[in-house]
Amino acid sequence: METKRKVLAYITKGQEPNLELLVFEHKDFPEAGLQVPGGTIEEDEPLIDALYREINEETGLVRDALSFMGKVHKYNYYPQGKDTAYERNFFHLDYVGDQVNWEHIVESDGVDNGLTFRFRFEPIETLPQLAGAQGEALELL
Repeated sequence: METKRKVLAYITKGQEPNLELLVFEHKDFPEAGLQVPGGTIEEDEPLIDALYREINEETGLVRDALSFMGKVHKYNYYPQGKDTAYERNFFHLDYVGDQVNWEHIVESDGVDNGLTFRFRFEPIETLPQLAGAQGEALELL
């Protein structure tokens, strides 16, 4: 079984009990579900570099708009019916910018290139289920 390494970003703003999480939906593919920024780590790429690259590609946010809070969790995810396992590395970052809702067109070499993502902050307390078990480590924030 092949294993791909991934980074996922829990980007939050606010304080408990009003903590909010940055989520997005595909503008043209809402059936893909609610997600958090993240993606595949390139060969020989350091985890932290992959994290900030994926955040920038998918959201348009630059590193200065974020405060690194730490690594939250790492586990292997085995999607049903797939021959690939995913090593998932979850990180927590605090958003220090001022955008609340925005759209971003992905610019990358990956499969998301050219897709438009719609971003917003959702209260963690009432957050709908995230696609692909991406909410698996939220309780560790």
